[in-house]
Amino acid sequence: MQYSGMAVASVPLIMSESASGDLVLEHDNLKDLLGQPLIEELLGHAMQCGGEFAELFLEHSRGFSLALQEGKIRAANLGYSLGAGIRVITGDRSGYAYSDDISRNALLDAASVAAHIASGSGSTDPRNVREQSVRNLYKIEIPSDSVAIDNKVDLVQRADTAGHAADPRVYRVDASYYERNRRILVADTSGRMVTDDQSNQNLRVSVFLEGDSNNRQHGSYGDGGRVGMEFWEQITPEDLAREAVRQASIKMEASDAPSGEMPVVIGGKYGGVLLHEAIGHGLEADFNRKNLSRYSGMVGQRIAPESVTIMDAGEYEPKEWGTLNIDDEGVLTRKTVLVERGILRGYMQDRLNARLMSKEPTGNGRRESFHHMPMPRMTNTILEPGSHDPDEIIQSVSKGFYAKVISNGQVDISGGDFMFFVEEGYLIENGKLTTPVRGATLIGNGPDTLSKVEMLGTDFALAPASFVCGKSGQMVPVGIGMPTMKVSNMTVGGTS
Repeated sequence: MQYSGMAVASVPLIMSESASGDLVLEHDNLKDLLGQPLIEELLGHAMQCGGEFAELFLEHSRGFSLALQEGKIRAANLGYSLGAGIRVITGDRSGYAYSDDISRNALLDAASVAAHIASGSGSTDPRNVREQSVRNLYKIEIPSDSVAIDNKVDLVQRADTAGHAADPRVYRVDASYYERNRRILVADTSGRMVTDDQSNQNLRVSVFLEGDSNNRQHGSYGDGGRVGMEFWEQITPEDLAREAVRQASIKMEASDAPSGEMPVVIGGKYGGVLLHEAIGHGLEADFNRKNLSRYSGMVGQRIAPESVTIMDAGEYEPKEWGTLNIDDEGVLTRKTVLVERGILRGYMQDRLNARLMSKEPTGNGRRESFHHMPMPRMTNTILEPGSHDPDEIIQSVSKGFYAKVISNGQVDISGGDFMFFVEEGYLIENGKLTTPVRGATLIGNGPDTLSKVEMLGTDFALAPASFVCGKSGQMVPVGIGMPTMKVSNMTVGGTS
C-alpha cells in the first residue's frame, strides 16, 4: 500500500548562475536546504503514529540533453527537479508521500500522510540524526555542468561528421548527448544522514547505411558513465561513430539467421544483457520474498556449474553507470556475491525486504527519483572470468552460433523464460567464425541456460556505460560485464 501526493511549490528555489550559464543551487550541501532541526522534526513527525522506521529522501537533479538529426540540432532540453519523499515502514506496510514543495508545512503534511498509512505500535520519540561522511568512488575532473553548452554541441557535430566520413553508404547520422547531475540526501530514524553527488552522461551515435537493392541497415553505439567531460578525450565521438558504422556494415553483408537448437557462444561485454535480465532480476529480494522467482528458497543449492560466480557490485569500476557511493536508502554499496562457484548464496536486498527476510541490506535499494519508493535493483552485475582462452571456446564448437552483441528482449521473472535480440551474430563452422547473420534471437530459460554453461573465457569486459533498467515503471542506470561464455545448447530464432 502506498500513497503519493504532490503539492504545488509555494516557495522560490534559491539559484545562482554557473560558469556554463546554467542555474545551480547556491548550497553546497543539501542539508542546508532544510536544516538539521527540520530534518529531525520531519522524522519525528513521520513516527507520530508508531511506525517502526522512517526515512527522508531529498533530491535535487539537473538534466540536459541534445539531439542531432540530419546535421542539425533538433532538440535541446534543460530541466531541474527538487523535492523530497518521506517513507514510514511498519511490518510489510510502507507509507510514502512526496512533495516538490520543500517548505516546512508541505513536508510535515507529507510526513503525516506516510505516518498514518504505516501506523503501528513503535516509538514516537523525537529523532536525532548525525551527518556521516562516505567514500567517494567517482573520478570526475571536469563536471559536465561546469562546461558550456557549445562544447556539448561540438560532441554531437563531431559524431555526425565522423559517421558520414566513415563510409560512403551512410545517408543519415543521429547523435544524442545526455547528462544528469543528481544530488541526494538520506536521513532516517537509525540516526544516520548521508549525502551524495551522482552524475552521469552518455553520448550515443546511430548511423543508417544504404547499399544495393535498397538494402538499408542500422548501427548504434554509445558510451559514457559516471565521468566528467575529460572522458571524451579518451573515448571520442569519432570512436563511437566508427563503431556504429562497423556494426551497420556487418549487417549489410549478413545473411538471414538460422533457426534451431545448437551450441551458442555469447560474447563478453554485451552478453551481460542476458545475465542481467534472465538471471539478475530473479535474484532481487522482493521477487524471492514473495516466492515469485525461480530462485525462491534455493539459497545454498547448486544452480550452475562450479565455474560460475556472479556478483552485484555497486562499488565496482568507478566509470560504470551502476556504481554508487551509497544507494537511494543511504546504504553503502558493496560487492554482493549472489552465486559462488555455482551455489546460490543470497539475494540483492533493500531495507524493507532485508528487514522482512532477517538479512542485512546490500546497498541495492534504488529509486528513479523522489517521486518513488526504493526497491531492490541491480547496480553492476558481473559474471566473473573463467579459465579458457576465447579462441579455444570458439574452436570447441563444430557447428553453432556466436552472439557478439545482444540488445533488449523480454523476460518472465517467475518462470525465467526469455527472448533476446542479437544485433551482431555469426555462424560457427568447424571451430571458426564464418558468415555474419542478421535477424537472430536467443530463446531460452534463465535457470536452464545457467545450468548449461560449459566454458567461460579469460576475457572479462564491461559493456559500455549506456544501459538503463526498467522495473515497476522506474528506470535506473546499470552496469553489466562478463567474459565469453559457451552454452551447450540454446534455441536460436532466425529467419532462414
